[in-house]
Amino acid sequence: MPLPWLGIIDTLLDVTSLVVGRKGRRSADEPESSAVAGRSGGQLEARMTGVVVAALKEAFDRDARRLELERDQAEREHHRAERLLKLELLRQAGDREIGRLRLMAGVAVGSWIGTLFFSARLAGGPMGARVMLGAGWFLLLVALSLSFAAQARVGRALARVDDPGGRPDDVLAGTAGAVVPVLIVMGLAVIGLAVLIS
Repeated sequence: MPLPWLGIIDTLLDVTSLVVGRKGRRSADEPESSAVAGRSGGQLEARMTGVVVAALKEAFDRDARRLELERDQAEREHHRAERLLKLELLRQAGDREIGRLRLMAGVAVGSWIGTLFFSARLAGGPMGARVMLGAGWFLLLVALSLSFAAQARVGRALARVDDPGGRPDDVLAGTAGAVVPVLIVMGLAVIGLAVLIS
């Protein structure tokens, strides 16, 4: 809260006027001691002026320090808010990436279970169809394992996202996360070809 400088200055001027006014009345009442009163009044006025100037300077210095401290605190709060926003955005990006990887893992498991229905038909078929079915299952299982590995990587990155050395790219799944959808599609395509061959 700022100090009421005008009120303080007005009060100091009133005190100075009061001192000067009393000096004038004394000189009218006591003409013989006017020289002594003039010297002591001048000294008193000079001391009062010095006190007022020192008080004003101290008040201004104190107010300037307080404003500087408030400015520094506001700047620290601003940097803290920016950092918290950055951390929250990274956490949300990591959560989205983990959700995407879990979806890919679910698709890989669902696809693998779905292809079990064709396994009975392909078991009695030609050897090429069985090899293709095995290759498709292998691709689906590799996609599933890469999805789990990418989820673990993102989880570790989220655990250390508060570290100063952490990078925003760490919360992404990386190459393993990018390969998972490709492996799922390739696995399903190979199994589809195996069904067509048999």
